[in-house]
Amino acid sequence: MHDAVCFHCQQGAEKYLKALMEELGLAIPKTHDLAILVNTLLPHHAPLRSLGRGMAFLNGFAVGIRYPGKDAKKRQAEAALRWEERARTAARALLGLHPPRPGRKKSK
Repeated sequence: MHDAVCFHCQQGAEKYLKALMEELGLAIPKTHDLAILVNTLLPHHAPLRSLGRGMAFLNGFAVGIRYPGKDAKKRQAEAALRWEERARTAARALLGLHPPRPGRKKSK
């Protein structure tokens, strides 16, 4: 399941970056390349520069990992989860969406 974890981490980061672009009214390119998305956002959100290395890492899981021949390792899946969480946290803060308080129940 490491392949799926890595793929979905890349997809999650992509969607958060594209949400930031949407919020700014920027044209959203039809790409899975997270570096392109981050570079497009940098003039508006300079703190995203710290995500550069991680988004380059996640780029490796956008397409190829879904096909036979490439298998993600546990270590890669763990790193992918960390980088996606950093992208998620940064994007949610820039969008004004803060994480729920610990112990708070989600509404149904």
